Amino acid sequence: MPTWFTVDSDDLRHLPQYQGHPTRSRRAYEGPATEPSEALVQGWGGLMAWMDTHEAAVTLFVITDLLESEAFPSMLSDALTRFPQRLTVGCHGHTHRSWSAWGEDVDGFSAMLERSTMLLKQHAGEAFRPYFRAPNGYVAPWMGEVLARHGYRVDSSVNPSWLVRNKAAGHRWSSVTSAMTSAGVVERPWLTRWTLPVNGPALFRFPLSWLAARSWRRIGPLLQPSDLGLVEAAETDITTVYCHVLDFARNNGRWKPPLRRIAEEAS
Repeated sequence: MPTWFTVDSDDLRHLPQYQGHPTRSRRAYEGPATEPSEALVQGWGGLMAWMDTHEAAVTLFVITDLLESEAFPSMLSDALTRFPQRLTVGCHGHTHRSWSAWGEDVDGFSAMLERSTMLLKQHAGEAFRPYFRAPNGYVAPWMGEVLARHGYRVDSSVNPSWLVRNKAAGHRWSSVTSAMTSAGVVERPWLTRWTLPVNGPALFRFPLSWLAARSWRRIGPLLQPSDLGLVEAAETDITTVYCHVLDFARNNGRWKPPLRRIAEEAS
């Protein structure tokens, strides 16, 4: 089965401990309020270096308040010029608001999508894809129709694990997927193993990190640019994995995703 590789652009100030959650956001972030942190810049460099090691496609889910900074628009523009066709851009919200944790807010979610979509089209141009990922994976069934009204064709927010089922706001993950399908939005859930998370933070939290590394090494080949249309093909099964730009700052910028196939191709 082919694999869709995705990367989220969260900066340090977007972490739930600082922003976006009604109970988890209890601390004030003391770093840059609008500009990318040093960690994000280092991670961005690591991501670009990793992109140079293969020819596969990557979709970057961007938090669009980054596009209102001075530095990030140039970082994104340079990356899209460097990796045309291979790097595409989706929406990860305007801030890192955990939408389903706050209760149903159709108007607020709609206004956010309008603002974020405008910014993404402005800065990503032809690389923009109408794909959405809910910040921190907080997604609920009511969001499907709103996404469809704004022209979004793919959602990739569902982490179908019992361990994080609270993020669906009291619903089953299957209910979220059904709501997306009913609205005409293709749901691309994240890879799990034994119904446990293996993406994002799970890559680094033992014992989930052990399971995640083993799972990632077993996935199929990454989608090539010519195959990206499969993401929108509901009848086609693909595996979806994700990490963060900040992850590429680990190990002094030397961290690489644990993908056996790319390691074999590079050697």
